[in-house]
Amino acid sequence: VPLTPSEFSLLWQLAQHAEQVLSREELLKSLRSVEYDGLDRSIDNKIAKIRKKLKDDANRPQGLITVRGKGYMFVPDFW
Repeated sequence: VPLTPSEFSLLWQLAQHAEQVLSREELLKSLRSVEYDGLDRSIDNKIAKIRKKLKDDANRPQGLITVRGKGYMFVPDFW
């Protein structure tokens, strides 16, 4: 599956912490070394693109889970 470098980095970061919830703050800090301002949606947009490329249904994702109010989690057993 062709991923951009930033999509791959995000997926890699989530996979390295499989089954752990990572917040937007943690992801932005580790990937871009910037503080989350509460408005930045770049992580959300990249998650949506990765889900589409990996055919993980956005309405009922099973591989990249959104944990409301907390962040995102990679589920390795889905693939």
